[in-house]
Formats: sequence, structure tokens, C-alpha cells
Amino acid sequence: MEDTILFLGTGGDSIVVGKQMRASGGIILKFGQTVMHLDPGPGALIKAKQQGINPRETTAVFVSHNHLNHCSDVNSVLSAMTYSGIDKRGILVTDEETLYGSDEEVPMVSKYHQNLAERFMTVKRGSKFGINNINIIATHAKHTATSVGYKFYAEKFTVSYTGDTAYCKELVEDHKDSDIIIINCKYPLAFSQPGHMNAADVENFLNKTKPKLAILTHFGIKMLDADPIYEAREIQKKTGVQVTAAKDGLSISPKSYANAANQRKLRTF
Repeated sequence: MEDTILFLGTGGDSIVVGKQMRASGGIILKFGQTVMHLDPGPGALIKAKQQGINPRETTAVFVSHNHLNHCSDVNSVLSAMTYSGIDKRGILVTDEETLYGSDEEVPMVSKYHQNLAERFMTVKRGSKFGINNINIIATHAKHTATSVGYKFYAEKFTVSYTGDTAYCKELVEDHKDSDIIIINCKYPLAFSQPGHMNAADVENFLNKTKPKLAILTHFGIKMLDADPIYEAREIQKKTGVQVTAAKDGLSISPKSYANAANQRKLRTF
């Protein structure tokens, strides 16, 4: 498999995920020999198998925040990645609440499973780190107290994932130089909810960030009723940015959107 962004699911609310109207297995990023699994929600291992993904080849597991539809299967993925710790390998990256819990929530990752990986870390907004030859920043996400998104700097392209978030100026600053932005867009234009973006928020966001490609995902039932393809086309018309609505199993080559003349590197590592 060449450099790939693969969607194991595009569901985004309790109705869509609960009925599996759209799957919820997360997103696979394969950049060179580095394979990363983002937000492994319900059915992550089943969807990985259906798409020919071997969890033993996973380099790192990322969680954006401690909500069921983003990390219910994180323990299962860690177990499959390591043969339940027989082969202690790989990296787990999460926000603080997912690993340690809070006064309101228990942590989704058990103490047993967090120790199956060779290394685990919690990140805050602005944290910078590297995995193999991929440099990564944890980006702002206005959703829970500790939620984050992620920005991945590969050799010839930059891919961002917003995670669940409301629109805010920090979001623009964090993602404005990305070649591809994966955007959780739960609602169409006429609906909204605190901590999430709707189509109008995405339009505003893209008018300021101007990536080469925006991929909408994490759809709620209202978004499915409105038709994500229609919403994506309308946003594209208004912003001039290429916008696509992800579907389960969608695979995209990020090299198609690479800027070889301006390779992106973090100089602070």
C-alpha cells in the first residue's frame, strides 16, 4: 500500500454510529513505512480487516479525545497490535483524559492496555513530537477540556485532522499551511451544536486556511439527511477549495496533493 489516507468509518453521532448507518472504525494514515490509526471507534478491527489492514503493522495509535465514538476500540487495537503484549511495540498517543480520566469521565484506555505499547504519551494543544520521519503537532480542538487534533508533517506533504471541535481562531492558525485537512463536520448549514462544526463553520474555516483538499467526515444524522456530497459541493463553490465528502472505505493518495517544491519540515525538533 502506497502513501494512503483510508477511512474505516465516517459516522459522527450516536444515531449514525449506534445503527452503523456509517461505520466508525477511525482513519488509517500510511506515510512510507509509518502506519497510524486515528480515533479507533466501534468496529475498528472489523473494518480494518475488511479493508485489508493488518493491525500488527500499526506504528502508532492516536486518540483525539475520550468519547466512545472516537476511542471505544482503542484497547482492542492495542491488543491486536502487540499480541496482548507478547510483542511489546508501537506507540499510543492520546489527550490526557483518554489515558488518565477526569472528575467527570473514566479513562477509555485501561492501565493494562496502555502498557502493551512500547511507549505511550499524552499530548496537549501545541505539543510537538516525532514518530519515525513524521513530525507531528497536537492542534487546538474546542470540544472537551483536553481534546486535540493532529497535524502530520511528511516529507512532501502535510495532512491535518481537526478532530471534534467548534470553529475558533486557533483552529485556523494551526491548520492554515496544510495540504490536506480532514474535517469533522457533523452538521449541515441549518443545524449546530456546541463543540462541533457545521457546513457554515467549515466554509469560514476553508476561506482562511485554503488547503489543496478538504475531506469532510464524522457525519451526524442531520448531515446524512442533507446529503454530505451536496454540502461538500456547496462549500467548494463558496470557497474555491476542492472539497470531498468521505465515504466508508474511501482511499486517497496524499502525494497527489503534495507540494514538492516546498517540503514541510518542523525545525524545532
